[in-house]
Amino acid sequence: MQRREPTMTETTPKPSMINPSTVELDDSQRTPCEVWTRVMGYHRPASSFNKGKQSEFVERVYFEETPAS
Repeated sequence: MQRREPTMTETTPKPSMINPSTVELDDSQRTPCEVWTRVMGYHRPASSFNKGKQSEFVERVYFEETPAS
């Protein structure tokens, strides 16, 4: 009987099997993520903000709404 190499789908773990806290990537495997935000009724990338607007963006306070009882 001839032995075959496993395919990519057979060797790649399913997303539900991956524990995110154990995944470690080096910088060459990372993908930059561009953050967009809504400003004055339209969306734009946060990277295009001037220093003052970037400072305001970092200082934003987010809240979580609790369901009404």
